[in-house]
Amino acid sequence: MVIKVFLASSSGSTAIKKKQQDVLGFLEALKVDYAPLDIACNEDNRMWMRENVPVEKKPTNGIPLPPQIFNEESYCGDYETFFDAKEDNAVYAFLGLPPPPGSKEAKEAYLENGPVENGTIVNGTDDAEDEENLEAEEENIDDDTLKREVPMEECNGDEHTEEVEAEVGGETGEEAAEEKVAEEKEAVEDTEESLENTAPVKEEEAQEEAEDEEAKGEDDQPVSEQEEEDE
Repeated sequence: MVIKVFLASSSGSTAIKKKQQDVLGFLEALKVDYAPLDIACNEDNRMWMRENVPVEKKPTNGIPLPPQIFNEESYCGDYETFFDAKEDNAVYAFLGLPPPPGSKEAKEAYLENGPVENGTIVNGTDDAEDEENLEAEEENIDDDTLKREVPMEECNGDEHTEEVEAEVGGETGEEAAEEKVAEEKEAVEDTEESLENTAPVKEEEAQEEAEDEEAKGEDDQPVSEQEEEDE
């Protein structure tokens, strides 16, 4: 595609000359190939430009002034629209050309509309399609999340994991508490029974000690006089 710039080489207007130089200098800085077409020396160029400028873009007298810019036969705009595109960093879009990779305009175009090729959006979608694609992606994410098993320790910590495992195994927190109380009660009963079994043993020991003391007392009593005489 060739960018055509219609200009007047022998224009007596300083403003027109300045605008033409501005357009050509910017295109050269961007290294955009263009073809300058003089309407002052070539009647065919002048007639072609006047016929192909859209009616709504022509001034009230019907005669468009240079510079006028075309991409082949497609009208791009005049100096005012070119200047606005330059200020908005959208000259390539104005010219209908793909921005060079890595340029600021290419990055902005990709973020807004996707890849751009030959000045047109390659994989662009309208708002309705974007919304449908977004909903489909969300559904896929939900499905993948449900399928993916996440360790309970990573989600809720060890303490919560133990509670969940108890519930899954058929044992709730209340049942665990009841079981603990039953174990404590059983331990108390065992202790009481042990004490009851020990009491009779202690009583027998005490009785035996008393009998031993009594027998010892009898042995220590003095011998009677009669028993001494007999001896």
